[in-house]
Amino acid sequence: MATYITLLRYTQKGIESIKDSPKRVDAAREIFKNFGGELRQFYLVMGEYDAVAIGEAPSDEAVAKAILTVAAKGTAQTTTFRAFTEAEFRKIVGDLP
Repeated sequence: MATYITLLRYTQKGIESIKDSPKRVDAAREIFKNFGGELRQFYLVMGEYDAVAIGEAPSDEAVAKAILTVAAKGTAQTTTFRAFTEAEFRKIVGDLP
């Protein structure tokens, strides 16, 4: 499965209900699972973003559906990146002409 990194920023709604955040992380894990993926790690961070989530999904379409389902709750804005492992990076670079 492919790896994805999602950066999250709490919305006003998300901050107002911050104590519900652990339940929302649990719900996000279930959403990823429903689309064939797995939310592997979640971090609260300081700085420009409020949280970072690392997940895996079988396809870009599956992760897009999962992230859109999570974002539709209105408690966080997301930015998601496809991440390549070191092994994938080495293969990509090794295959260059």
